[in-house]
Amino acid sequence: MGTQALGTLAIDRRVVITALGIAQILAWGTSFYFPAVFAEPIRAATGWSLGWIVGGTSIGLLVAGLISPQVGRIIDRYGGRPVLLASSLFYAAGLIGVGLAPSLPFYLIAWGLIGIGMGTGLYDAVFAALGRIYGTAARQPITNLTLFGGFASTICWPLSAFMIEHVGWRTACFAYAALHLLIALPLQMSVIRGAPPPQADAHKAEGDRLDTQRIHNESLIFGLLALVLSIAAGIGSIVVVHLLIFLQARGVDFALAVSLGTLFGPAQVGARVVERLFGNRYHPIWTMIACCTLMAAGLLLLAGDIGPLLLMILLYGAGYGISWVGRGTLPLALFGPVRFPRLMGKLAFPSLIVQALSPSAGALLIEASGADLTIGVLTVLALGNVALIGVLWLMCRTQLAADA
Repeated sequence: MGTQALGTLAIDRRVVITALGIAQILAWGTSFYFPAVFAEPIRAATGWSLGWIVGGTSIGLLVAGLISPQVGRIIDRYGGRPVLLASSLFYAAGLIGVGLAPSLPFYLIAWGLIGIGMGTGLYDAVFAALGRIYGTAARQPITNLTLFGGFASTICWPLSAFMIEHVGWRTACFAYAALHLLIALPLQMSVIRGAPPPQADAHKAEGDRLDTQRIHNESLIFGLLALVLSIAAGIGSIVVVHLLIFLQARGVDFALAVSLGTLFGPAQVGARVVERLFGNRYHPIWTMIACCTLMAAGLLLLAGDIGPLLLMILLYGAGYGISWVGRGTLPLALFGPVRFPRLMGKLAFPSLIVQALSPSAGALLIEASGADLTIGVLTVLALGNVALIGVLWLMCRTQLAADA
């Protein structure tokens, strides 16, 4: 265990997760959840296309996906400290760029900077950093961290609306940049300690040892897991962005659709609390099985117009909420802690790309074929993901029995 791990383990784990969790709230609130409140004021002030304004988030996710393999390698070699430091700096630079942007191209370039912040500061990178710190004991810290992230929209949406109303959207961007530099950066740097570069001989010996620890059918299992995570991320991204349209397609007026939509966040957090309380009693693959099953059940209710929409929101939101837990804990359990940072970066690459492109693909499908067909396509994909996670379970039965 390196200096980083020993130094951080000396800090109470609750302090580490609280500090990283506060940074996660700010990171998600100023990236993935940014357009929900900022897009319309930016459009009204600039006259830029709403699609391009929202598309800034897609650019950010694309950049995050492209850099994720390299981020995993850096965390594997040097620990999480340099990556998390970079995330706060790039978030701040990107938000300042958005606030100063005189034209749409500059705005989109600024989102490229935010994308680097996303790739180095959202769940995938922090999960890898926690795996580097806590090894096989990282499951509970990862779950606890997602509890904080679940409150990003709850905290940042009203805060953003308040700042935009009182000081304008550009100043609000500057304020968020300051929060990244004055709050997120010091918090993350105080709990993630530096790690010395590994010696070349030790690194080679470790690599030779790891070659003998590979699980049976590892490449196939890895590819299947990446596919499951990418499909879940793609479906989740479409539903989050177009949820109100889907609810209105079921005859719900806009006001009620908004009210139902506010339950999505609590459903995510509630499911993560259950995972936090009972997750140590079962293998993380059951978390992903529950995730895929709950998401499919919620979409089946929506597609068939069966039962109350409240139940659909609760089931689907719960499944989507724990998908982020399984995204971190299942690779750790299957492949072990030593290779976890590198593998986490590789797993993040396809899912972030899919997550970036899915909202636009969903919008095109809604426009071309209607919300009903789009819901049907998503339901079929979700059911297919249930089958895929079942295949993954069958392939991993030997390891699951050994870990039991």
